Amino acid sequence: MDVREKVTIVTGASTGIGRATARLFAEHGAIVVLAARSAEKLAALADEIRTHGGEALAVPTDVTQEDAVRQLVAKTIERYGRVDILINNAGIGGAGAIADYPADAYRQLIELNVLGPFFGMQAVVPSMRQHGGGLIINVSSTATKHLYPTVGAYTSTKFALNSLSDAERLELAPDNIRVITVYPHNTQSDFVSNGLLFGIINVQAPANAAPPEFVAQKILEAASDEPAEKYMD
Repeated sequence: MDVREKVTIVTGASTGIGRATARLFAEHGAIVVLAARSAEKLAALADEIRTHGGEALAVPTDVTQEDAVRQLVAKTIERYGRVDILINNAGIGGAGAIADYPADAYRQLIELNVLGPFFGMQAVVPSMRQHGGGLIINVSSTATKHLYPTVGAYTSTKFALNSLSDAERLELAPDNIRVITVYPHNTQSDFVSNGLLFGIINVQAPANAAPPEFVAQKILEAASDEPAEKYMD
């Protein structure tokens, strides 16, 4: 899919991968709708995109709230008439032994990493069907392919997202709605500072962690090539 003039919702757009992806898509001519909880950061990013000749709409949104996600999509349609692309990027990291992981923290992982994308997919499908198709990109993690201790709670939510993606890919194919799962590897992001970490000391991003801009480029390539899955090689 050529992203030029495509109305693209990016969740988690205030920082990290989401911010880099929104900027890159705007640079390639997409109309970007920025969603995250931080109204101030979204407004600053929208101003930056417009300054460089792009089109952006900032919609502060808590993706864990179904009504908020539906309002996000409604505002997008009210402004631009449709949704062409949804990038479900909003998420949160987590580390700690499963035996000791607090239930409340696990619920937060599920709400943001699973329910958020679930609400997003449900909200955009009617518009995409009405306009003959669309593209949904779900941001997962290579941690679901290479398991290791202390990230079981986190990876279980990404496994759930993978399953949702696989099912939606089959269910929505007749409607010309493509569903792509992308798998970032270690990334320079707010995973550590904003993650739900328990019993883990001195957690740092690996020295070879990719910058968010690298992941954003892979997401753009996925939108253009439309594979079922996209790994960060």
